[in-house]
Amino acid sequence: MSPVQAPDLLPVRFVDWFSGRGWQARDHQLEMIAAAQAGEDALLIAPTGGGKTLGGFLPSLIDLAASTEGQGASRPHALHTIYISPLKALSVDVARNLMIPVEQMGLDLRIETRTGDTSAAKRQRQRAHPPDILLTTPEQLALFCATANADAFFRDVRRIIIDEVHAIAPQKRGNLLSLDLATIRQWAPQATRAGLSATVSDEGGLARWLVAQPTGGDAFARIIRGEAGARPDVEILEPSDRIPWAGHSGRHALGDVYDRIKAAKMTLVFVNTRSQAELTFQELWARNADNLPIALHHGSLSPEQRRKVEKAMAEGRLKAVVCTSTLDLGIDWGDVDLVIQMGAPKGSSRLIQRLGRSNHRLDAPSRALLAPTNRFEHLECQAAREAVAGNVLDGEPLAAGAFDVLAQHIMGRGCGDGFYADALFDEIRTSAPYAELDRETFDRILDFTATGGYALNTYERFRRLVKRKDGRWSARTPQIAQRYRMNVGTIVEAPMLDVVVSSRGRGGHRLGQIEEWFVEQLVPGDTFIFAGQVLRFVGIEEMAARVTRAADADPKVPSYQGGKFPLSTYLAERVRDLVQDPGQWDRLPGQVRDWLSLQQQRSRLPDANGLLVETFPRSGRYHLVCYPFEGRLAHQTLGMLLTRRLERLGLRPMGFVANEYAVSVWGLRDLSGVDFDSLFDEDMMGDDLDAWLAESQLMKRTFRNCAVIAGLIERRFPGMEKSGRQVTFSTDLIYDVLREHEPDHVLLRAAWQDAAAGLLDIRRLGEALARVRGRVTHIALDRISPLAVPVMLEIGKEPVYGEGHDSILEDAAEDLIAEAVRLD
Repeated sequence: MSPVQAPDLLPVRFVDWFSGRGWQARDHQLEMIAAAQAGEDALLIAPTGGGKTLGGFLPSLIDLAASTEGQGASRPHALHTIYISPLKALSVDVARNLMIPVEQMGLDLRIETRTGDTSAAKRQRQRAHPPDILLTTPEQLALFCATANADAFFRDVRRIIIDEVHAIAPQKRGNLLSLDLATIRQWAPQATRAGLSATVSDEGGLARWLVAQPTGGDAFARIIRGEAGARPDVEILEPSDRIPWAGHSGRHALGDVYDRIKAAKMTLVFVNTRSQAELTFQELWARNADNLPIALHHGSLSPEQRRKVEKAMAEGRLKAVVCTSTLDLGIDWGDVDLVIQMGAPKGSSRLIQRLGRSNHRLDAPSRALLAPTNRFEHLECQAAREAVAGNVLDGEPLAAGAFDVLAQHIMGRGCGDGFYADALFDEIRTSAPYAELDRETFDRILDFTATGGYALNTYERFRRLVKRKDGRWSARTPQIAQRYRMNVGTIVEAPMLDVVVSSRGRGGHRLGQIEEWFVEQLVPGDTFIFAGQVLRFVGIEEMAARVTRAADADPKVPSYQGGKFPLSTYLAERVRDLVQDPGQWDRLPGQVRDWLSLQQQRSRLPDANGLLVETFPRSGRYHLVCYPFEGRLAHQTLGMLLTRRLERLGLRPMGFVANEYAVSVWGLRDLSGVDFDSLFDEDMMGDDLDAWLAESQLMKRTFRNCAVIAGLIERRFPGMEKSGRQVTFSTDLIYDVLREHEPDHVLLRAAWQDAAAGLLDIRRLGEALARVRGRVTHIALDRISPLAVPVMLEIGKEPVYGEGHDSILEDAAEDLIAEAVRLD
């Protein structure tokens, strides 16, 4: 569509607003208006800085400008547009930016946000007097759908905008949002949907997810693409110090990182975990001789602390912010001219998303600096850089909807005005993730939600829904509905404790939340880093960890069970290709080239389409190391299965460790005589896997999360919250009962699906074993190889679910390295 057609779609005041700033509406913005006016759903894929958000809102602003003209403050309240984002900070930022054109055009519109931080009084007012445009999150939308008279609140909605749709749709949050959109469609069938994203790998899947699905067919949103922007400028830091062979702290690079921060106007320093954010922030401050204003931002900090940082950024008062994915998406910080990624980004789409925060304009190249924390990460960063240069996006395909999420939604519908089973089944099947849901499975999930199912229906606590005389299902009591609303959502974090700092006695200032399991390891007097401060642990009081400020050169760093991002399949393939081909090494630092050359001399290089297995003795043990390059999750599963097989062979394995690139198993007997083709055969994905899972704590942990999402176990009650131990005790008992009496229970099936797709990465491991079938190469060595050093350094580290700071002792590292490089 040509800009000359703008007057046909843009009212005069909008044309004047664009021209008054020397702009004209972009083609994709005009196409979004045309799609909305034609009653079509649309997926807008446009680069950062291309006016994507404005393109999503223009149809609403045009419609509202016409309908509210001259009506004044006394006009009726009716919700016109719902904007949904994955982050609270993004909703607040978009609301602030949206007000600029609204005020400049003199539009009399009511625009408000609603997040978990919104006060109860404001929420009640919004229900009674809705704004024209409401900016909110998936969880808040679910709460709306689970309240009485929700149909009256939504019936006037004309437009629903889902921002960063690529980040929501593949998750359980996307399942829940899709179900709620299906519900809202029953109340507001006239509403069009718009999805916005800069990084879409599965365009067809997202276009289908966005649209209500017809019976027996597929429907897709119109795909609208924005013009390409300036190519990003991505540099990989080659530090002056020695590059570590392992570890994730990046301490060796922080002097160079600090110099880059000094030279830039404003920098976002992205890290992959909250614990790494705390450590990086402390290390930068230790180098901050210039007293630069550097701040910290991650999801465990208090909302007040995060808002304070966001406000300072918006006002240009900061030089740098160390942050996690809390600042990944969409937020427009105009003064940011450099993005630094500490450690490998783990995926090209994530890197493109993050570097889009720099020079947030279509005609200005984004600048990014990748700072690998070890030698393997240099390979990964090079692969990511080349993917960005080729605009190659990665990401997992959309999967069928999760059963535990469906149970939560069914319960939510019962907590509102209730539902009829036949009508709800038809409604649910218009949601793309559940379009293939069969009636038998739906009835089983309904029965489970209502009574707990066959094995649990004798317990009153699990009877949550009742069928009224008219056939309508609803919550059994108002108290059950209240507890449901307190537990809405699909994000199950580890049990958390408030961190409260005070100088003496009670009271004090809440800094944020920390995981309960970490606090339980502390004794009074221990110090740890949190919110960029060194704190001394005093004790646990109710649901709070009470602390005082302290000075300590060696505090602990909290680890979080949120864990690390998995290495994407696409980057793993590129890393395998890079390792095996010395002709590509000229793009790598000299230290990394030397490391790979030593591997070539001492052993051999892994084949991109095969599997290298090395065995060697060390310190009275026998070690096996293999290099699938498939990510930590798949490698942990492989390590478990290899250990079971070696046990059956009588080789007495003692344990295993895994990192993103390799697996190491060790034992008391020589492993070099094993038939490695048989050891790595795909049949390990059958009985071996089933037997391991049957006795594994991992399945209980996965079941625990599913039980919380499904509402079988409630974390929060009015006036109290369960501790992590209480939740674990409850779910473990239920798990054992179901396994014995109802092994095909829908919640056990949900837990298996979660474990297979997430914690175990079974699909990826199965594909890897198929790829290397008949291509396993064994090298028997007399001592450790250079490539084996990083994974061997994992042995003896405290296992944690998350990154944490490096606990590898330097002398242990030096011993291994010295042994690996010796060529005699």
